[in-house]
Formats: sequence, structure tokens, C-alpha cells
Amino acid sequence: MAGTTVELDPEPPSPRRAARRDELLADLVALFLAEGFRAFGVGDLAARLHCSRSTLYLVADSKERIVSTAVNRYFRECTRFVEEKVDAERDPARRITAYLLAVAEALAPAGPAFRADLAAHAGAREVYRRNTAAAAARVRSLVDDGVAAGALRPVDAAFVGAAVARVMEGIQTGAVTEASGLDDAHAYRALADLVAHGLLER
Repeated sequence: MAGTTVELDPEPPSPRRAARRDELLADLVALFLAEGFRAFGVGDLAARLHCSRSTLYLVADSKERIVSTAVNRYFRECTRFVEEKVDAERDPARRITAYLLAVAEALAPAGPAFRADLAAHAGAREVYRRNTAAAAARVRSLVDDGVAAGALRPVDAAFVGAAVARVMEGIQTGAVTEASGLDDAHAYRALADLVAHGLLER
């Protein structure tokens, strides 16, 4: 779920600089999830993180790349969290539910400003799009595994993956929220419930 960013330094940073960069990224992710990112300039971000502009440029060399790097960091953390939840579930029939519920839990900290900025920012939106495509592929894989184990009804995994992807896209664009009033996390929970009950053997 990671994207590509251009770093300021052409050579690997020292351990101290790497640790400081990691700390800044964690603070940026927390700030963006709570308040969004489009309204902040580099100077605003430096002030909020109590650092200099040059220190902030340890993350990346422009506001656009800082945003993309932080968003990538957030989704990498989401991926790690979700896969840990899936790995902990041994029942093939429940793994797809575990996956979608974990996605909902991972997205829960994202506030309305972050979701709106994600949809409006081309670079961040592309990160979300790639993650949605990866999630659809993961759903297909989980459905295939469940069907092969005899735990799920013999359905077309590609169709299920495509259908789930379309709902995910609707969640991303805000169409699902507009139609249902559900935020991203609750929409994923509803999707998990729908998919699980539709695929389980009767």
C-alpha cells in the first residue's frame, strides 16, 4: 500500500535523522487525520510540529510530497494492522469479515476533514485509489481461499472482488456517505456484514 516519494537527501540519512524523520511522519499523520492537510502550508506545519522548515524537509522536499509521504505512511500502517487481524483469524469463513472489519477499524481515526482532503487532493487520492485496488484483490484472494476450503459458497471471486471494489470507490468518493449517511469506517462495517452473510454456506 505504499507509494513512491522523492526524498530530499540522495543518500540514506543517519540513524538520528531517520529517527527524527519517523517521529515527524507520525506527528504529521496524527495531525492530518484530525484536521486534514490542504489548509496547511509548510510554515503552518512546522509551527504545529514545533520544528523548523528545514527539519520538516527531512520528510520530503515540498508540501505536495510531504502530504503524499504522510498519506502513504498512514496506509502502510493500515495494511500492517489489517493483515495482522486477518492472520489471527484461522476460520476461512471469517477471514473476509475480519479483513473488512479491520479496514473499518483502521479508517476510524480519519476525520471528516482528512477524508474530504483525500478526495480533493490528486496525489493523496491516487494513494487511496491504489489501496482500494489492492484491497479488492485481497478480497478476491480471501474469497478464493474460503471457497476452496468449502467454508464459503462457490461464488465468482472476481465478481465479488469487483463489486466490493466499486463500493470501496463509492466510500472513497463520498458517494456512499452522501447516500447512506455512514462515514467510511461504518460503511466498511456494513460492507463486511453484507459480504459475510452473502457468502456463508447456509
